[in-house]
Amino acid sequence: MVTENKEKRISSKEEEAVAQQEIWKYIFGFVPMALVKCSIDLGIPDILENHETPMTLAELASKLNCSQSVLYRIMRFLIHYKIFQEQPLSKTSVGYAQTPLSRLLTRHGENTMVDLVLLETSPIMLAPWHKLSAWVLGNGNSPFEATHGKDLWGFNVENPGHSKLFNDAMACATRVEMAAVIEGCPGVFEGLKTMVDVGGGDGTALRCIVEACPWIKGINYDLPHVVSVAPTSTGVEHVSGNMFDYVPKADAVYLLKVLHDWTDEKCIDILKNCRAAIPQDTGKLIIVDTIIGHKEDDEFKEMGLLLDMVMMAHTSDGKERTLEEWSYLFHEAGFTRYTTKKIQTYLSVFEVYP
Repeated sequence: MVTENKEKRISSKEEEAVAQQEIWKYIFGFVPMALVKCSIDLGIPDILENHETPMTLAELASKLNCSQSVLYRIMRFLIHYKIFQEQPLSKTSVGYAQTPLSRLLTRHGENTMVDLVLLETSPIMLAPWHKLSAWVLGNGNSPFEATHGKDLWGFNVENPGHSKLFNDAMACATRVEMAAVIEGCPGVFEGLKTMVDVGGGDGTALRCIVEACPWIKGINYDLPHVVSVAPTSTGVEHVSGNMFDYVPKADAVYLLKVLHDWTDEKCIDILKNCRAAIPQDTGKLIIVDTIIGHKEDDEFKEMGLLLDMVMMAHTSDGKERTLEEWSYLFHEAGFTRYTTKKIQTYLSVFEVYP
């Protein structure tokens, strides 16, 4: 008994020591995000990408026209977090170089995530987090609406600059996600002649699909202020409207991270409109979205939990769903069966049938 109590005290002390280390990650958890944004604002990833060899501190500071001592401290931090790396130039000197992670922070890279970083680090998107606890206690509107006076969608309509940033951010995420969809589930698009992308933004997803599957005629369907500034693209027609009113008819309906923005009731309304838009005998919905807790060994499990909190802070009704919650939506909207497939990202692909 004495030994058991002693072991518990030792274990408790070890846990307290770990807690004393861990707490600082939460106190200063914003710092890595802020330094990543700083590196983008300074253009460091692009400068290193365009340089043929690793750059010395002096070279990089000269390019930026900034203090070497300040830049050294910033780069030391970002190297510690493996954003950038050091490579030897000689026996006595090292240079800064890119990593696979920092290449995602170049402004014009194939898989750039810059616009998404800039969106989530913008004051507009950061401020609602301070209203989260009040909303949890039922004191007023959703965090975003309590901060800005309108929900995200209404705010975007009245603020074209933020609307562009939001759409650009969604587009950069979509490019990465669509590559995973097309590589992981190429068969879902076989046999389709027409497909409507509901809430398709600037048409990025459809452009990716039509490039990979040129036999498909794509209809990009979104609100008027979104499609009015969407770029033209071969094989893609932009159509304005509201998914709560109707959905244009097609062989299949595509929904990429749309339903997670809405309540169950609104999702069911959207799904019913989608069901009315497709042939009842051969049509289907292709839904690409997150499944919370689907597999315990999922390497992207944390992403679903993070996104669920983002939905709470940035939307009035949004949430990520478990497989059981998805099944409920499909059943209530009148669909009879569905399949799921995990792809090499935090998303899963549903094929849902009338």
